[in-house]
Amino acid sequence: MEEIHFNVYQLAKRWGLSPDTLDRWRQRGKGPRFLKIGGHVVYRIADIKDYEEQQLRQITDKDPGVPLNASARAA
Repeated sequence: MEEIHFNVYQLAKRWGLSPDTLDRWRQRGKGPRFLKIGGHVVYRIADIKDYEEQQLRQITDKDPGVPLNASARAA
């Protein structure tokens, strides 16, 4: 089975970001894992989906690692 890859422009369009944002993320070690082949950056769809899954949230919070009931215990 052939694996699907997105280039920077395709992923930027999928997420409504600029390609420059993805470039900065790669430089900072953020975002999904990527492949660099012959000077071209591509993202495997599996890595894109894994990254999207990691971004799932139930609440808007500055620290997504805080359990949902942590603020209730702190009060």
